[in-house]
Amino acid sequence: MTLVNDAAPALRSSGRNFRAFTAKHLDELTARAGLSARERLEIRAVATVLPFRTNAYVVEELIDWSAAPDDPIYRLVFPSADMLPEADVARLCDLLRREAPKAEIEAAAHQVRMRLNPHPAGQMELNIPSFGDGKVPGLQHKYDETVLYFPKQGQTCHAYCTYCFRWAQFVGEPDLKMAGDDSGRLRDYLLAHPQVTSVLFTGGDAMIMGEPVLRRYIEPLLELEQLESIRIGTKALAYWPAKFVTDPDAEAMLRLFEQVVESGKNLAFQAHFTHPRELEPLAVTEAVRRIRGTGAVIRTQAPLIRTINDDPAVWNTMWRAQTRMGLVPYYMFVERDTGPQDYFAVPLARAYEIFRDAFAGISGLSRTVRGPSMSATPGKVCVDGVVEVAGQKVFALHFIQCRDPELVGRPFFAEYDPTAVWLDDLKPAFADRFPWQ
Repeated sequence: MTLVNDAAPALRSSGRNFRAFTAKHLDELTARAGLSARERLEIRAVATVLPFRTNAYVVEELIDWSAAPDDPIYRLVFPSADMLPEADVARLCDLLRREAPKAEIEAAAHQVRMRLNPHPAGQMELNIPSFGDGKVPGLQHKYDETVLYFPKQGQTCHAYCTYCFRWAQFVGEPDLKMAGDDSGRLRDYLLAHPQVTSVLFTGGDAMIMGEPVLRRYIEPLLELEQLESIRIGTKALAYWPAKFVTDPDAEAMLRLFEQVVESGKNLAFQAHFTHPRELEPLAVTEAVRRIRGTGAVIRTQAPLIRTINDDPAVWNTMWRAQTRMGLVPYYMFVERDTGPQDYFAVPLARAYEIFRDAFAGISGLSRTVRGPSMSATPGKVCVDGVVEVAGQKVFALHFIQCRDPELVGRPFFAEYDPTAVWLDDLKPAFADRFPWQ
């Protein structure tokens, strides 16, 4: 059991109050990076299209301002002019420069957003039609055994990652929202689908919610014998570790975690760490210690992002640090086919090389990690390597998860393409179509 009120005194006395920074703070913040007035205007222009939000902890504890704008954590949260087509940036800059009406700026931003594929890989499918029960708001049932749930109160984050494939949740476009607030309907859906053994609360960030709200979603599920695990997708450990240490409801939150474990279910924290620097603060070490003390298991995952972590040494360092801290490396993802993918994407061939080189330098305890993996429309596709078969250079791939369970774990091949960055860029090898087509 976790001992309450056991936060390290130094953390308790120096705890930083949460303060959010939004687009209205961009000019003053980017000035700290030494950017010119023109460059700052371009960043403000991009922020009319893509969401921006960060907080005092990220700004003061994680970003190395002496290295900005090239610092990886700066690039992780701050927009860049290169994320959008030059013509779009120029048009938006002109509107901002002449102080155009807000409605005119928003209309121009909306046009750009709609060209950025805000519905990647079937993400707006809340229920897969084959289950035939209609749609439950905020619920996605893509794989037989797993349900994703998007609590209405969890559809924001402590800070936004520039690469986030769910950016469309945060920009005020009502048609792009995924959210539900009826825990009773969630429970009823699970009872009607006994094959479901795991529920993942996601967003946004489920840990943006306070303990009383999160409890309203989780507690009704604890008596369901069919459930083996409850997962929580979160970036809070990296962006706001005080959530589990010094926040007013930190102790109550830990008690809720203990209650889940005591009910006989696995509580799995799906923690997003994109760069090893996010693991360095003492507050993160303490938050990890306290969460693990409840019996929860912390698994780690992140996408491979150009200019931020596209280096095998970064991943090797991160996975080894996570293992030392008792975390379980879980996934390296490929950047999704949405938003500024052209800016962040790493070709699949290079992604495999980075994964392989990082993987080669870690111990067996860290080799729980899988990747590079694409969460594509038919399922999670892992790139196993580049091989030569029958005299032809090809990608070897397999499904880690699939809408069609019969395809899980079965290898298939795609023609080698050094420029391909996503499953849709690939062509089948030795066949006229892929197995799911």
